[in-house]
Amino acid sequence: MMRNKLAALCTIMFIGATLAWADDPTAPPKYNPASVERGKQNFASTCGFCHGATGKGGEKGPDLLRSVLVLDDEGGKSIGPVILKGRPERGMPHFPFSPEQITDIANFLHNSIEATKDRDNYKILNIVTGDANAGKAYFNGAGKCSSCHSVGGDLKGIAAKYDPIKLQSKMVQPDDSWTEGNPAKQVSAISVTVTLPSGESFTGTPTYVDDFTVSLREDDGTYRSFTRHKDSPRVEIKNRLQGHLDLLMNYSDADIHNLTAYLLTLK
Repeated sequence: MMRNKLAALCTIMFIGATLAWADDPTAPPKYNPASVERGKQNFASTCGFCHGATGKGGEKGPDLLRSVLVLDDEGGKSIGPVILKGRPERGMPHFPFSPEQITDIANFLHNSIEATKDRDNYKILNIVTGDANAGKAYFNGAGKCSSCHSVGGDLKGIAAKYDPIKLQSKMVQPDDSWTEGNPAKQVSAISVTVTLPSGESFTGTPTYVDDFTVSLREDDGTYRSFTRHKDSPRVEIKNRLQGHLDLLMNYSDADIHNLTAYLLTLK
């Protein structure tokens, strides 16, 4: 029955995508900007921690813009089943997205691939166009950046470390791991804590999480796996970059440029 549902879902998405450009079969596909934007937001909030907010790959997930499955996809026909079923053997959970959400994500990825094809013709202009004072106000106010970062601590001298483009990129799409002063030790931004009914708890980097199983690797390398039944054991997942992911959904262009201008004053 599940196979029939998936087949029906994929057929609907394929027909919808085909009708969208059936008037001119020789023309390149056109992707509805509103659909692309919805897909971008859904992708960033659920898939971005592995594949990067733009789909170009993260510390754990591959670059989807180079994926054969995505390149061969038509309107979500290939992407849909992977999203709905996941790939447990690779640590990818399933996501119960609606057909419309899957179509939006497919449109976002394909639109990004088209844009990437033209990257050699794109000239990066001066991005330092914001108001540093407005950026400082946002940093200490609405953006709540100062609740995690300090201009005299982790951000001290950051403008001397990165050029404007790299700095803005790290602000909008930060790496999901860092070295914390030890280049030999990568620290994941994602952690999971499993608390047993006895009160004993274990914390580490998640290696697999779904409704039935949670596994993790502790800092000393110890691997642990637990069977889940409803709310037992209690599982808490923490992402140190959640603040960045939340901002990604709320940033305005002005906020990004203002913050960039402000951070570039921290020399």
